[in-house]
Amino acid sequence: MRELRWKRAWAMASVAFVSSGAGVAAGLAASRLEPAIMAPAPPQHAAVRAVDAVADPESVVNLSTGVTQAVKRVEPDVVGVENYQLVSNFFSQTSKLQATGLGTGVMFYKDERHAYIVTNNHVVEGAAKVDIVVDPGKHHDADVVGTDPYTDLAVLRVPASVFRGIEPVTFADSSRIEAGEPAIAIGTPLGLDFADTVTSGIVSAKSRLMPVQDEATGQTLDYQTVIQTDAAINPGNSGGPLLNIRGEVIGINSCKIVAQNFEGMGFAIPSNEVKVVAKQLMEKGHAVHPALGVEGYSLASLPQQMWPDVPVDYGVWVKRVSSPEARAAGIRPGDVIVSFNDRTVRTMAELRTALFQTHPGDVAVVRVYRGDKLMALRVKIGQMGTKPTTAPALDFAR
Repeated sequence: MRELRWKRAWAMASVAFVSSGAGVAAGLAASRLEPAIMAPAPPQHAAVRAVDAVADPESVVNLSTGVTQAVKRVEPDVVGVENYQLVSNFFSQTSKLQATGLGTGVMFYKDERHAYIVTNNHVVEGAAKVDIVVDPGKHHDADVVGTDPYTDLAVLRVPASVFRGIEPVTFADSSRIEAGEPAIAIGTPLGLDFADTVTSGIVSAKSRLMPVQDEATGQTLDYQTVIQTDAAINPGNSGGPLLNIRGEVIGINSCKIVAQNFEGMGFAIPSNEVKVVAKQLMEKGHAVHPALGVEGYSLASLPQQMWPDVPVDYGVWVKRVSSPEARAAGIRPGDVIVSFNDRTVRTMAELRTALFQTHPGDVAVVRVYRGDKLMALRVKIGQMGTKPTTAPALDFAR
């Protein structure tokens, strides 16, 4: 599991992908488990008062029942995903396929011939062969239909018979989720011995901006708007579903904050984005993204001494203009973008969300402040394509 440095000054933490290496489960037995320090139990009458204070005890039961029903609905669609890479032996001068990583996937579409599974790109990245595991010991070869490093998504394909009698999951409208609502994660943490592990919590925030980075190079490829949850997300959960109480997928789990004194900070790719990208990967084998052609930062994230002399305290400060279309439209470094197609832009997350409602070739109206002057610029939207991230297909026996 590679750790990705999160460069905000407020958190000297790291963002870690949550697929697991092949040896994680084997090392678990050697780990030392320390009990949590527990406070003394309160007097009995205090406990009774606490129970009496629950406004509606039935709501606790209903929530528990709802979680159980949501898990029963989706669990048959959840699979382990094994990444096999070609490993060379220096001494014998031979090579063989070896399982090097494990993640999770969820079946989201099925026709008469095939079933399709969505997972994270970093779960299958570099793979010469990919397996899915539907039950302990039942492995099935999977074809990698397409990968997209910019959203960290990938789509796999297996024969429809693997999911005989099982219906695909249902995606929720992730724009309608609310902070505080229940969130349920299903995955394969710490190896196949812990397949179909269920954790639950709440949606901590519906829109956070996080970097998407290449595991091999550490390069930041893009910034992505994600759902934050306190449901436990562990190594091996990558690619698994985050559900609402109705058993609908609201996101695909992808990463977590890893740092001392930090816990309960996991992140999932919103289902609305998953639906769009997964469909493109199914149909074309790659994803196509709209690109504005600028690099910048949320104005509020910059130290105030760096703020340009503009009459607003929000927007996106343009650091660099990277495309001919954006330069031709008149966008300059130092401009502050405050609107995109009549939609107010306060942060990079909001700009990215608005941009992803367009398509390459569209013309968007971008309003910027240059000093105290508000300007409306017409920008032709460019295209950001993707390339395969897996190794060329190899025909090796396991």
